[in-house]
Amino acid sequence: MSAHATTGEHWETSPAPLLVAMGCLLVLPLPFASYFQYQKPGVAIGFLGVGVPVLLSGIAIWVQEGVTQKEGQFGYSQLALPIFIISEALIFLGLFVSYWVVRLLASSWPPDGTPNLAITTPIIMTIVLVSSSVTYHIAEGKLEKGDTDGFKSMLGVTMLLGMLFLGMTSFEYGHLIAEKFTPSANIFGSAFYSITGFHAAHVFIGLCMFLAVLLPALKGNMNVDFVKCAGVYWHFVDVVWFFVISQIYFW
Repeated sequence: MSAHATTGEHWETSPAPLLVAMGCLLVLPLPFASYFQYQKPGVAIGFLGVGVPVLLSGIAIWVQEGVTQKEGQFGYSQLALPIFIISEALIFLGLFVSYWVVRLLASSWPPDGTPNLAITTPIIMTIVLVSSSVTYHIAEGKLEKGDTDGFKSMLGVTMLLGMLFLGMTSFEYGHLIAEKFTPSANIFGSAFYSITGFHAAHVFIGLCMFLAVLLPALKGNMNVDFVKCAGVYWHFVDVVWFFVISQIYFW
């Protein structure tokens, strides 16, 4: 009898990775190419109309599988997450390197058409984001002690702080756009919205992860590995923000 038969192990299969990959293809490169390269907005909308539900369904299935994974079942999430974090860090590094090249080669900075960026809002945003990392760390500690109610409460506080951060980002964008500072205003506008927008997208994804943790937790279902991975991702987003604020607002 084989080892797999004696131990009860079996191959796990899932349609989620294929759905996510197909969704990313239909949501990102194909509509962008259709709209910007071939000037076919109808085709781009068609790709998005198919891609968005495919992507969301893949994510929903994947998250559901992760949350309902049986305790003690071996998984690769905590091994794979650092690899994913490294890939994300390299994407951010690419954005920062592009910004550094433009910044250092410019004869004058900031370019004409750039308003004065207020530093009060990003400082408050920093306090909010750091506080959210602290509250999630507290939530993990309560979960380790078996205090599930405390975990859910602190997770809710973390999510509120994350939403406040996104709200302040939207407020800042609205103020800057009212001053005619848009991504097409100048090269700094392109860099500013690309870097801060990419970071804000990661905050939004982190909130979606927390929601995927909270909803099953309200029904008494929790996966400790999933909780830890969500925390690592959130702390990574927090660390990246320090690079964003130091390079964009204070340099």
